[in-house]
Amino acid sequence: MKLRTLGLFFMGIFLFIAAGAVQAADKPVKLGFVYIMSGPLATYGQFAKQGAELAIDEVNRAGGINGRKVEGFFEDSTGKPDTGIRMIRKLVYETEVDAVVGLDSSGVASAVTPVMKELKTPLIITHAATPDVTGTNCNRYTFRISLNINQNIAMAAAIASAAKAKTWTTVGPDYSFGHQSWEYFQKYLAPKKQGVVFLPKDKTAFAPLSTTDFSPYITKIMHSGADGVLISLWGGNLIDFVRQASDMGFFDGKREVFLTLGAATEVLYALKDKMPEGLWVGTRYWFEANDTPMNKAFVDAYLKRFGVYPSYNAHGAYGAVKAYAAAAAKAKSVDKEKIVAALEGLSIELPVGKITIRPEDHQAITDGVWGKTAKNPKVPIRVLKPMRKFEGKDITPAVAETGCAMK
Repeated sequence: MKLRTLGLFFMGIFLFIAAGAVQAADKPVKLGFVYIMSGPLATYGQFAKQGAELAIDEVNRAGGINGRKVEGFFEDSTGKPDTGIRMIRKLVYETEVDAVVGLDSSGVASAVTPVMKELKTPLIITHAATPDVTGTNCNRYTFRISLNINQNIAMAAAIASAAKAKTWTTVGPDYSFGHQSWEYFQKYLAPKKQGVVFLPKDKTAFAPLSTTDFSPYITKIMHSGADGVLISLWGGNLIDFVRQASDMGFFDGKREVFLTLGAATEVLYALKDKMPEGLWVGTRYWFEANDTPMNKAFVDAYLKRFGVYPSYNAHGAYGAVKAYAAAAAKAKSVDKEKIVAALEGLSIELPVGKITIRPEDHQAITDGVWGKTAKNPKVPIRVLKPMRKFEGKDITPAVAETGCAMK
């Protein structure tokens, strides 16, 4: 009798565990996305959402993640740090997501990164570029699969070292991204170009994100005496700047102009033929840069579904979903701690090329692209011609230079 009772007891435990396993298998994998979805920078979030949706659909058609369907949940950071933190808390505590993807603003990323240690949830950054989040503020739960400021500006400096311009100034957003872009440009260009001059603070221009009238900043730079200008404005700010600067004669050929994020297709579609030709522009992904079956399939699928060429924001969100799926397959689990371990050192082929997430600081080693804006009658936006590709290993600072002390 006792043996029978014991047998029934263990059978009950087995059935309970089996039922729990079946229930877990039926439960979807939840990915939370936080981007700027409103205001003058909203196109960045919209393109990212499209890229994420495309990747989620592809993963689900292929059987999901470890046999489970993937669902995406999207929140608007509005570009404000406190809102970004609040939206991520909502996704983790209320929606109960398995991971968070996104972040456009470096300011938001800097505020959010320390919170991930409390939330113990993996965060995959796809856009925000401040080096701090994989540098001095790095932590176990924060990863980035896109280029950071150091990597992007290293390419700009390499190109600028061969340019005629010797006296440089800058126009940028008045927060960490703009200031750090100028700081690293000086750091990387000075050793490469003898006699280069960087103008002092009173001859540079940093505009609040809320700026719509850039004429005072444009006038200041045009009268600075600089023959080279690094412009780190992005999104709606960059669109407004280019339109107003064109009307004011800024693009008259008297100065070398470098737009660190000028090859974002969101910007190029907004400006179309109003984007001047012959400007050096940077990007974290360019749809024509890789002649690989994976990139071609991504571009074709995106163009067919959304009617536009994918931007680096679309690629970043797309790539994050694919990277998470690869980590889950590697871990054979979506347990958050196991996903973190699987993301460390992960190498994966994406449309941009092969990326490797460095385990020491969680920064992706990924190739980058710069090019000059040019007309192509077959494409409705400016293209990059000539185009320069840089290998990730050549533009990524050593871990010892980042300030990251991963615990």
